[in-house]
Amino acid sequence: MRTVRTITGWKATGPKVFARYCLNKEIPDEEELTRDADLFLIGEDIGISDGAFKITEGLSRKFDGLDWQKYWKDGEPFVQRRVIDAPLGESGFTGLAIGAVICGLRAVVEFQYADFSADAFKMLVNYAATETVRGMGPLSIVFRLPSGWAPSTSIYHSVNPESWYASTPGLKIVSPSTAFDAKGLLKAAIRDNNPVLFLEYKGIYRVRPDSLPDELNLPIPDDDYVVPIGKARVVKEGKDLSVITYGSQVHRALDAILQVEKSHRVSIELIDLRSLVPFDTECIHTTVRKTGKVLVTCEAPRTGCFGNTIVTEIIQNSFDFLDAPVCLLAAADTPVPFAPSLEAAHLPTTEKIVAALLDLLGY
Repeated sequence: MRTVRTITGWKATGPKVFARYCLNKEIPDEEELTRDADLFLIGEDIGISDGAFKITEGLSRKFDGLDWQKYWKDGEPFVQRRVIDAPLGESGFTGLAIGAVICGLRAVVEFQYADFSADAFKMLVNYAATETVRGMGPLSIVFRLPSGWAPSTSIYHSVNPESWYASTPGLKIVSPSTAFDAKGLLKAAIRDNNPVLFLEYKGIYRVRPDSLPDELNLPIPDDDYVVPIGKARVVKEGKDLSVITYGSQVHRALDAILQVEKSHRVSIELIDLRSLVPFDTECIHTTVRKTGKVLVTCEAPRTGCFGNTIVTEIIQNSFDFLDAPVCLLAAADTPVPFAPSLEAAHLPTTEKIVAALLDLLGY
């Protein structure tokens, strides 16, 4: 394939639209490239193949005027300027994007799976995270990571990477669980002057909006909006127990809560962190002091998971308000298996959350 790419020093012209974000529903998210001509997108298969999950479907035609069917027929050289297909070399194209941003552009780097960001680990933690303190910043770059479990994705396509990066100062991490938050947080991340890891959960890409409870099927405003980084959301109010979580686990947690409330005379509060670095300590302590009992749950394996950070925060600053030990429910400390029966054993499923809630309520 013959490809001509020009990045450094480039100023975009022509149609300015940004990749739609498809989490639960299709959301046209064209505003950011309209607003900022210096923004470009780079990743594996995001142009010619519309992305592994069709997140960037049609963007080559919109951004760069590329008709791939015509290209296959004529075989003429083409230029990618705003939506750039990268080779299978995460370290290389991540470093390229960092360099372009240092030269004055803004970039969104899309990894095909979050797992593959491991190949760019040095670029993320040694370069992107340290640019500002080394006097090279600010660094306006977003790293999109399709994260977490999806059916039969097994060990190489199922990682929850937040604990890899949360202990590296200089990186922000967000984790939307709804389409409303995905659009608002993506806009906030692009407009931020710091490197932001944007975790998007494969397991809920294709969930139908009309299948969701009202708490998760939020209307999308026509007007421009952002979701502030570092601000949690009270998904559901309650008084007897609090569940604190993020990402795809919000869906399992809400399902479990509704089941328990239906079978018992209780009300349970659900907090969606939305942002992990920084996270909303005020919201956490408010709910803990309100209910006195807390379940923290996340999809990552228990040892070293980000849930431990939340538990530590609660114990250090709200211990006197607890009526029971803080419960942490996470995945098993095993590789993600392939067989469905073993997947259920590995994951912190809805059924396991129900059991944990009942144990806490009876303490």
